[in-house]
This record gives sequence, structure tokens and C-alpha cells, in this order.
Amino acid sequence: MATDSEMSLSSNQRSELSSIAQSRSLPAGYVFRAKLILMLAEGASFNTIKRRLQTSAPTIIRWKQRFLETGLDGLDTYHPGQKATVLTPALRARILSATRKKPSDGSTHWSCRKLATALGVSKDAVHRVWKEAGLKPHRLERYLASDDPEFESKAADIIGLYLRPPQHAAVFCVDEKTAIQALDRLDPVLPLSPGRAERHGFEYYRHGTLSLYAALDTKTGRVHGRTTARHTSRDFVAFLEEVLSLCSPRQQIHIILDNLSAHKTQLVRDFLQQHPRVQLHFTPTYSSWLNQVEIWFAKIEREVIARGIFTSVPDLARKLRRYINAYSANARPIQWKYSDLSRRLSTNEFTATVH
Repeated sequence: MATDSEMSLSSNQRSELSSIAQSRSLPAGYVFRAKLILMLAEGASFNTIKRRLQTSAPTIIRWKQRFLETGLDGLDTYHPGQKATVLTPALRARILSATRKKPSDGSTHWSCRKLATALGVSKDAVHRVWKEAGLKPHRLERYLASDDPEFESKAADIIGLYLRPPQHAAVFCVDEKTAIQALDRLDPVLPLSPGRAERHGFEYYRHGTLSLYAALDTKTGRVHGRTTARHTSRDFVAFLEEVLSLCSPRQQIHIILDNLSAHKTQLVRDFLQQHPRVQLHFTPTYSSWLNQVEIWFAKIEREVIARGIFTSVPDLARKLRRYINAYSANARPIQWKYSDLSRRLSTNEFTATVH
């Protein structure tokens, strides 16, 4: 006698359901529903079906009712999904206008999902509009504008030294990197391996600090460096003496440097009086990026200092000198290009281009 779960199937229905239930290419949900109907037709109890198919009574009831109402067509699923958002000019303008305003919840910027929820549109529509407009609310860039009233003339003077240096003269970019810490990791470094980045422990020990003076020869790209315990005006003058020793006795020397107070003391003025062939060129205020040695400082920070392990201050000095020697052995001059005099300057690791 048929149970309450039993239902009758025609031969065609049973044959098609059996074929679906044995399929390995059809969607798993479709195969599951075919097995469920076959078990109901064979008189299996709900408890048996729940145990064998790992399902629930409401699911069995739902698909039994769908099959009784529309047959095999009732086993298909149809998900119309979210209605496509039509990006009209008005909607684009609305999204762009909202993006430029701060969120009302106190956060500092919008995310795709947050703005989509606030406007009642899809996140894909917001993402598309942002991509078209080049908007990236998650990114932040910092800047510091020069307030030097002589910015243009000073910048032109320095760029002129890069592009067309005086014949037979030497041009050096000089600066100091101060308070470099000799950090020693307390935990062993775990080296990189496939699928895993190099790992450093969070704890470290400070052995002390030193300062690094560097002079970049713009013609060859070579760097002369000197480490000191401090960065006083006396140390700076001593470094200038070393730079002079790299040049022939009668060669004119042009030195590009920033406006640090240690560069403008009486000791420096006395040095310039004793060496009239040396001329200093100061970058405009807040414009040390015009100094090419800053590009090199970024390289040594990235390649030696940031992830370095130094057991002492002398160990730090030794590793800095080793890098400087290796860099200078294969150095290339930094290439600067002029393309548009009407706009300000920008730099990167290898080139500095006026856009």
C-alpha cells in the first residue's frame, strides 16, 4: 500500500528521472531533485529520504509539490537575479556627486558597497562609474607645496645643471640621511618559501643610530658616502672636503643640496671662501625632490635599511658602505627629460620628467 509520500510516475517520467539521477554532467541540484522524486515514487519515507539525501522535510515537501503541479518542468530552477541598473547620465552624475561628499556615518571615504547601499544601486554600477571617471576613494596621496617665491628660478637653475652642466665642471647632489637605526631582530628570520613571504619577528633591539652623507655624481651616477655619528655643520664641511678630493684641483664644482640649517653656517661660508671653485645650489623650500640623491636614498632605504638586520652600529656602517661600493661599480646616471615647461616637475626612480 502506498504511503503518504508515494506518488505515481509514468514510464517516460521514470525513465527520464532515472537518466537525470545517474548523470555526472548535469547540475548537482537537478540530480538531487530527480533522486528525491524517484524515492518518493518508490514509497520511501521522509526520514529515509532525509537521511540518504542529507536534506530536510520542508525541502522534500516543496519539490514534491512542484513536481505534482508542473511535472519535470517543476524541477528546474529560475533565478531572475537583480534587475540590471541602467547607467543614465543622471545616475552617473548622482553617483559622482555623492562620491565627492563625505559619508554620513562618520567614516572618511566611500567604498563601492557602502555608496551603492546609500544610493540604492548595484555596487557594479558604482564601480563602473568610478572606473570611467578615474576615481579611487580608497587611495590617498600626500603633497607639500613649495612656498618659495623664487621656486621657478631656483628649479630652473638646478634642472639646467642636470640637462646642460657647465663644460668640464663636476655636478654633485649632496644630502644626509639622518638617524638610521641599527635594529637587530630578537627572533630568527624565517626565509621565504613557495607560497610564503619572508617573515620577521615584531620585536627588535636598538643598538644605536648613525647618519649617512652621500654625494651623487650626476654625470656617472656613482655615489660617494660617509657615515658619521652625528650630522653637524662640521661633519658636513668634512664631507665636502672628501667630495673635493674626488675632483681635479682646478675643476669647477657645483653642489645641489637642500636648505638644512647645517648647510648655511659660518663654517660652510668659511669653506666656500677657501674654495672659490665650489658653488652651492639650494633647492626651493619643500622641494628636496629636485635633488637626485633623494632617488638614491629611496633605493638604499628599500634595499638595505628597511629589512636589514644590524648587530651593531659598526655593522650597519659596514653594510651601508658595501652597498654603496657595489652600487657605484655598476652605476648609471639618472636621466632627466624636459617635455613641457608650462607645468611643474615630477620624479621617479629612473627618470624625472616635466609633464
